[in-house]
Amino acid sequence: MSTENTRSTNTPADDRSLEDSVVGDGRGLWTLAFLAGLVAVVVGGAVARYLAVHVPEWTAEGSLAEIGAAVEYPVYAIAVGLALNGVLAAAGVRDRLAPGFRTEFFIKTGLVVLGATVVFSVIVRAAGPAILQGLLLISGVFGFTWWLAGRLGLDERLRALLASAVSICGVSAAIAAAGAVRARREQLAYTASLVIIFALPSIFVLPWLADLLGLSPAVTGAWLGGNIDTTAAVTAAGSIAGEEPLQIASIVKLTQNALIGIVAVGLTAWFAFKVDRTAGEKPRAIELWHRFPKFVLGFLAASVLATVFAEQASAARLEDFDATIKVFRDTFLTLAFVSIGLEFKVTSLREAGWKPVGVFAAATVFNILLALALASVLFAGFTLD
Repeated sequence: MSTENTRSTNTPADDRSLEDSVVGDGRGLWTLAFLAGLVAVVVGGAVARYLAVHVPEWTAEGSLAEIGAAVEYPVYAIAVGLALNGVLAAAGVRDRLAPGFRTEFFIKTGLVVLGATVVFSVIVRAAGPAILQGLLLISGVFGFTWWLAGRLGLDERLRALLASAVSICGVSAAIAAAGAVRARREQLAYTASLVIIFALPSIFVLPWLADLLGLSPAVTGAWLGGNIDTTAAVTAAGSIAGEEPLQIASIVKLTQNALIGIVAVGLTAWFAFKVDRTAGEKPRAIELWHRFPKFVLGFLAASVLATVFAEQASAARLEDFDATIKVFRDTFLTLAFVSIGLEFKVTSLREAGWKPVGVFAAATVFNILLALALASVLFAGFTLD
């Protein structure tokens, strides 16, 4: 894709769009700083995986056994990334190594691999209500966030990122939206920071609230999968809630993941033909293709291939395939979460002001309430059997 095709007509030339940050301009990419930054991410990922494996063993005999067994690798990855962030910032080299923190690449690759775990036939057979919940929830939360951000006068691109992140699946949805609307890297980093800040507490608070409210396992799972922003955080929260909530939550969240493409196409069309249209210039349909985040196609293709394979393979081969795919998926997502921790800047939150934080907080509360209402209706009496 050419540089001309990856810039908005009304975006300043010195602003880096998401596509620019992923592809790069070919100058100085393989520098010592880039390699050192990449090494920091890989080392952080290795430490996070080590903690995820051994912390449950270390805490097995103590009062923290339940927490140690429930906490998933995303928490360790983000924590390690934030710790490395602090160390590198204190040493004065963090910004210099930043080109190696390839969050977008790791997330996109992990999402394509994640597609191989989404078997459409299983989703349809096991959780038909998840499709309806996903459509209603995404439409409602996206619309509310888009409206509120517009009322507060937020930038159109940040508005799109916030609405996509809180209504679909956090960072991955924000990346898809950023590619569609050509958002700046700073806007994506800001949105990702908000996702992390709000998702981490939800891993522990929402399963506790579900138990306090006496929700059934199916309703609990549908609630967690519907309103927690990231797939990894949903998995972590579902693990705390129990096996059946985890399964339902995963299906609901994967259903919402599959809708990323629809939202991306809608945003692509809106920005190509409305927001970024130059006066007197007739928009071209090819703009939809230039802006569309191509990794979404990889996600869908991987899902189709996995569905075909699942229908033909033996149980043993399917189990081996699933285990291998999950290793690759978890590896790339671990590196992505470490990178997010490394890229997080408190200054970016401070500079953006209170309005985006207020929008995200209000949308999160709206999401929690709407998801609870929908889950209570659509999954009442639902079981996996």
